[in-house]
Amino acid sequence: MIDKLAAATVRHRHVVLTLGLLLVGVNAAAPEPASVVGQRLLILSSLTALVLAIVVMGVRPACFVVQPQIPAFATPGPAWTVFFAVGYLGPVSTRINALVRSTREGTLSTFDLVFDVLWMVLAALLVAWAWRGHGVRLHPSGVRQTWALGSLTVPWEALLAPQIPPAGNRRPWLPMRITEPRLVRRYGIPPSRGALRTDIVDVGFLAAVIGHYVAHPEHRAAIGSQAEYERLRAALPRRG
Repeated sequence: MIDKLAAATVRHRHVVLTLGLLLVGVNAAAPEPASVVGQRLLILSSLTALVLAIVVMGVRPACFVVQPQIPAFATPGPAWTVFFAVGYLGPVSTRINALVRSTREGTLSTFDLVFDVLWMVLAALLVAWAWRGHGVRLHPSGVRQTWALGSLTVPWEALLAPQIPPAGNRRPWLPMRITEPRLVRRYGIPPSRGALRTDIVDVGFLAAVIGHYVAHPEHRAAIGSQAEYERLRAALPRRG
């Protein structure tokens, strides 16, 4: 049940986030009595979303999303980031209402303005992170990891096959065995210096896939196609 909820949330994350933003906009534009009711509904929705974020945080599917238009195999966007972003929008709506009210009454202080702007900037980063579904992508040229503030790209030629952890391992990072650090490209503030996030995907599955393409360079050019993904799934050993 939890797995299905997480998968549906990831698949329809743009709809979920758009509805959350619409609720914030409607609540901010509503007159005072309706705004109070709207804030209570938003706070209730936020609490529900935050609880769901905690519940689905442990879901780590052993699969990729096929992206032929890029081309790439991508880890599914983590469902918990969608719920967390929606949950954060409730307090943000409250701050927007307070900012509007203080501006109208002429009581807005510099501290309140800076504080509220920081709240909204953080909300924008969270929504952008959840909207794009940042994570790990496998390209014909190498492995790329992105997040809201940067990215890390390692070409296949600079990698050794990672060690595959035992089934049930819950480690949050998979260390990459990089042989040619000079080939690694970093932009912005990368999420790590040499490890891949595994709080969004089964760590053993990710390690096995990377090891497969390190050992079989003849299949790298087909990464991103549905046919290659089906071949890959058939070639990977089953984990107990």
